[in-house]
Amino acid sequence: MSAPTSSERKACWGARDELWKCLDLNEDKRSACEKHQRDFEAKCPAQWVKYFIKRRDFLKYKEKIQTEGYEPTEGASKLS
Repeated sequence: MSAPTSSERKACWGARDELWKCLDLNEDKRSACEKHQRDFEAKCPAQWVKYFIKRRDFLKYKEKIQTEGYEPTEGASKLS
């Protein structure tokens, strides 16, 4: 597999940004963004798709922790 060209990378990133924007507007309802999801998967290498999905999940989790704070579960052990 050869590395994507500059124009292929830009197309991939643009498709990713459109998908993320759609997900943000539709409260992460993937069914509402199927067209953007297909476009994203078509324009990006499979490994990139996997990475970007994990990246978005991480960023959403990080945002939630920063806004809502962290509450350990009741059974979680405490480090001392």
